[in-house]
Amino acid sequence: MINEVTPADASAALARIDQSRRQVIDEIDMPRWYWIGLALGWVALGVVADLERPVATFVATLAFGAAHAATSHHVMGGRHRTSGARISADVAGRSNPVIIGLCLIGLAILTAAGALATSADGTRHPVTTVSIFAAILLLLGGPHLMSAIRNRAHRASVPL
Repeated sequence: MINEVTPADASAALARIDQSRRQVIDEIDMPRWYWIGLALGWVALGVVADLERPVATFVATLAFGAAHAATSHHVMGGRHRTSGARISADVAGRSNPVIIGLCLIGLAILTAAGALATSADGTRHPVTTVSIFAAILLLLGGPHLMSAIRNRAHRASVPL
């Protein structure tokens, strides 16, 4: 015997699917430790740069880049906030790593420009000073960036 699916039943099922998809989109995020680690690494790199030891700065930059590369690919794009569910790139958005990466490149450029400007102004530890500002931007702005990515995913979500 075949059960008849009424239009109301079909509509209710589609509404439940849409609600579940929206709940998954609400999970798009980066773990808090990512932003904290990135901010601490940014400041540490600034401190090393202010030591005016080119080899130490080079090694610290390589270490920072390697540590970021090793961890970021697991969480970049907001698909692995926890060890639980992995959000599909189709739902999370395939361009999220590019968006986050471009924001980090922009912050690096601002850090360099700010360090040059504060150095010209006579600040004793220009890179550290600007790196602390950049770290604050990471800690405060990172979650806002992820919120914007979630909003973008909600807008891109096709209601069923």
